[in-house]
Amino acid sequence: MPRMCIPNSWDNFCSLCGGIRIAAYHSDKVRDYLHCLTCDLVFVPRAQHLSAGAEKVYYDLHENQPDDPGYRRFLDRLFRPLNQRLPANATGLDFGCGPGPTLSRMFTEAGHEMAVYDLHYAPDETVLPGSYDFITLSEVAEHLAEPGRELDRLWDSLHPGGWLGVMTKRVRDRDAFKTWHYITDPTHVSYFSEATFRWLAAHWSGMGPTAALTIVGNDVVLINKA
Repeated sequence: MPRMCIPNSWDNFCSLCGGIRIAAYHSDKVRDYLHCLTCDLVFVPRAQHLSAGAEKVYYDLHENQPDDPGYRRFLDRLFRPLNQRLPANATGLDFGCGPGPTLSRMFTEAGHEMAVYDLHYAPDETVLPGSYDFITLSEVAEHLAEPGRELDRLWDSLHPGGWLGVMTKRVRDRDAFKTWHYITDPTHVSYFSEATFRWLAAHWSGMGPTAALTIVGNDVVLINKA
């Protein structure tokens, strides 16, 4: 499958589609935000990303626990619509599971077989070239420095008929972006809009099986590898 070609100069090329039609979108006291006019991604230039070590220090402050009912209710926004579409005993990958994998436990409790991966907390890359019925990214896409490469790789790991489930807050417009709490997290570097996901589905559809996009609420999308 052809790859999204992401050049090294992050200021001039989109980190998702590799496009060169890049415009300034917003700047605050800490970072700049660029806008791809091809795929509609808003992203932070690579030179302004945290180091891997600083990222982990920030992630270690998170206190999400697998037995926390509130956290499970939050994840239910992705779990419920995706689980309703899965066959019995499906195989899944929770990509970016964090220090206390919870979504994977919810799918295991529903009778599915799960693998987990996280760059900092479960870095076993042998699970990535697997073949899965579904893959989840819960509050992960916004952390991806190279979303084009990562999402292509995950799409390749889906069986025909499989599902990619993504939970991430979506960009609405420039005015809302300026005061958006989402951009205050220094580990957030990629911001998707509904148009970005439509571009992504069209990109994958043009290379093989149709990628059918379903928008679920304000922060969940499901993409079926038809």
